[in-house]
Formats: sequence, structure tokens, C-alpha cells
Amino acid sequence: MEEKPFRAWSWSVDHCLKEYLVKLEKGLSTYEVEKRRERYGLNELEKEKGKPLWRLVLEQFDDMLVKILLGAAFISFVLAYLHQDETGESGFEAYKALEVLKEMQGESAKVFRDGYLVPDLPARELVPGDIVELQVGDRVPADMRVAA
Repeated sequence: MEEKPFRAWSWSVDHCLKEYLVKLEKGLSTYEVEKRRERYGLNELEKEKGKPLWRLVLEQFDDMLVKILLGAAFISFVLAYLHQDETGESGFEAYKALEVLKEMQGESAKVFRDGYLVPDLPARELVPGDIVELQVGDRVPADMRVAA
């Protein structure tokens, strides 16, 4: 039996709540989350198979935006190198610190479960029907119906 596609983006919030059998103020129960995780799996993209690593690396550079970003990175590198020569300080420490912070910041979401707001749920544990709270500056952790 093939499932019909659920187009949450085009339906009202009430329709979405009815379709997923969830209450806005409560979220999903732990039991329902486990059932849906068994059915849908984790909230992760499937990894491509069959392409060699070298081809994947080369494909990353076949985009105009990436080429522009590489050019900007090269210019930043040159400027940081010149700045280091003038001041004697390394201009790369800020970049290294930023990269470390990015690695430490995991993808997470604020989700209503069992009537409580879970403030730091890993995004990979989201299931269809989860009620996610978003604030300005938050990353959207999954495909979802957004309502004001």
C-alpha cells in the first residue's frame, strides 16, 4: 500500500494537527514518538552510494556560488597573511575559534513532548508530527509546516 504524499505546507495548522493526531499544546507522547521513529526512521538525509570520493570532492566546486566563496576565502587568506606580517600576530586564530564553535554547536530543536518543552532535542530525533518552537535566529531543524 503506497502512502499518499502529505503536503503540510499547503494545509491549515488545524488540518496538519488532525492529520498527525497531535495536540498543539501537548506535542507527541513518548510512545507515539517511538512508533513514528520505527515507521519513518531518524530525521537524517540518506547518504549517496556508489560515487568515489574524488568525484564527490570535484562536484563541490561545480557551482558558481562555491567558486565565489573560494575566491573570497583566498582573498581573506592573503589579507590575513599580510596582516600577520605587519603586526606579528596571527590573523587566523579567529577563524580557528569560529570553526571550533561551529563543530561544538549541534543541530538541535525546542520540541513539545508529553506536554513539556524539551529545550535541546537533537534534530535527528524529530519525527513527523512534532511541534517545534522556533525563534528569530534559530535554524529550522527539519522539513516542517511553519505557522505564526
